[in-house]
Amino acid sequence: MSILKETYTLSNDITIPKLGLGTWFIDDDQAGDAVKTAIGIGYRNIDTAQAYGNERGVGAGIRDSGVPREELFVSTKLAAEIKDYDQAAAAIDESLSRLDIGFIDLMLIHAPQPWDDFRGGDYSEGNIAAWRALEEAHQAGKIRAIGVSNFLQSDLDNILDHGTIAPHVNQILVHAGNTPTELIDYCQSKGILVEAYSPIAHGEILDNPQVGAIAEKYGVTVPQLCIRYTLQLGTVSLPKTANPDHMRSNAEVDFEISDEDMTTLRDLDEKDYGEHAAFPVYSGK
Repeated sequence: MSILKETYTLSNDITIPKLGLGTWFIDDDQAGDAVKTAIGIGYRNIDTAQAYGNERGVGAGIRDSGVPREELFVSTKLAAEIKDYDQAAAAIDESLSRLDIGFIDLMLIHAPQPWDDFRGGDYSEGNIAAWRALEEAHQAGKIRAIGVSNFLQSDLDNILDHGTIAPHVNQILVHAGNTPTELIDYCQSKGILVEAYSPIAHGEILDNPQVGAIAEKYGVTVPQLCIRYTLQLGTVSLPKTANPDHMRSNAEVDFEISDEDMTTLRDLDEKDYGEHAAFPVYSGK
């Protein structure tokens, strides 16, 4: 079976494809073609965010794909700066309007703090307020599943302790060289599915000789090895690309990494993000 047909089941019994298309850094006017192409190749999981500024393009690509809406899984994210119920409720409706695809499959709080204070102050009350807006949109049928992104255990506990619905997903930075094992284990113990963004570490890992040697052993590319690694951790893998050739090769991961090589990749410490190091999520906080 192609990885594009394989799914996980969320705690509310909704299925989500194991491999998705990330759309960060794909401009709004290019996102439609990228999404339509990916769906034509066989992708059924598309990930965007308010902060990416491309929800309109993503929605257009979905509508133009020719694939029935119910066969697709579309995620977006509430802007990290929104820590208020009224703003969150309005922003959810704005995403629904921009996407214009009827409903959203998964919506996440993009980060526990605004980006300019990432891993800084205490926004627990604001996160609960935003979460309440997501819960209500979920109960109203606007969103099929709700979750968070970049949340640490303490951030998750705040939602678990004060929310009505437990998060279905936590989307976090996971790749060979940066594997937050304790956080992944904690999420899994709470029935929270982990999604791995930047599974190829923004391409910087392509030059790592140890990773290159393991990829060569399996007769695969480094990106294929990195994607397979995150899948074998039990996470959804969300490589970002607008290149159709990369979309195809990223889905050619029908091989098994040995336990020994999984341990090597898990223990690797490789956090060089090149030109992307300026972004808060790659700051090491």
